[in-house]
Amino acid sequence: MSRSVLALLALAALVVIGALVWMLTRPGAEEVPLDSEARLDSPYWSDADRLVDVDGVMARVRSEGPADAPVIVMVHGFSYSLESWDAWAADLSADYHVIRMDLPGHGLTGPDPQQRYSVPETVEFLGNLLDELDLEHVTLAGNSLGGLVSWRLAAERPELVDHLVLVAPGAYSINGVTEEPVAVPMGVSFYLTSAPEAMVAAASAGLFGDVSRMDPALPARVHALMNTPGVGQALVERLEVFTLPDPTADLARVQAPTLVLWGGRDVMIPVEQASRIAGDLPRAELIIYDDLGHILHEEDPARTIADVRAFLAQ
Repeated sequence: MSRSVLALLALAALVVIGALVWMLTRPGAEEVPLDSEARLDSPYWSDADRLVDVDGVMARVRSEGPADAPVIVMVHGFSYSLESWDAWAADLSADYHVIRMDLPGHGLTGPDPQQRYSVPETVEFLGNLLDELDLEHVTLAGNSLGGLVSWRLAAERPELVDHLVLVAPGAYSINGVTEEPVAVPMGVSFYLTSAPEAMVAAASAGLFGDVSRMDPALPARVHALMNTPGVGQALVERLEVFTLPDPTADLARVQAPTLVLWGGRDVMIPVEQASRIAGDLPRAELIIYDDLGHILHEEDPARTIADVRAFLAQ
């Protein structure tokens, strides 16, 4: 039995136990505002960060690299934060202006006061953020939820997106989600709002093809940022409105050349969807890494960055 499977089984046991505790002790759901001082006091706030008001959401945005270089905007996955792209940003910022953000309801951006968490609303947020930053031409790189939001923005605003890099992106139905959301299981709600770090570590391990490649600091980072005031509840609310309608027609509208990267050991979004999305995108190149998992940009930065650079240099 693989380490990933063992990690998932351990997580399942922890979720069952934790969910029972949560049922007995949980308080009423409450949005907790995140003020600027709390953000600035966070160990994850950096000198490259700033707050950008995007239609009432105070988004944490990080900019690195030459201001006059071509722009790459990186969009993280569900329950993660802009730190997910640290390795890519460190390398690519030598030649590109790299911009990252925490999506609404994530990281140090914190909850959206208007609870706008649906996929279309998140696509609108990303487009409005790029407008607020006066960006007219960008490469969009997105993982998982971030990939879903990225390709949908490229379909809606082809004049804005010059290239797409999709890392195991959302697109087709998974876990029963279609054009209608599904009820959020109690165990998932517990995990997002109350999980101890050991549970986050077990879940994080399952995202890797080889858990030995996981940065030992990753679980603490994810756990800490999920515990930013109001974030856990916001993540639950996002799942409550999360939909995956048939994407075929919308994918066909994407004009940008696209690089699709996928891990052969991805347990979150089946690798079988990789060739399907590459076939539905008009101008796509597909690379599958048989030994990697869902967050392959974190698991093997060197290999994936080399392929991204080759793609962008074409």
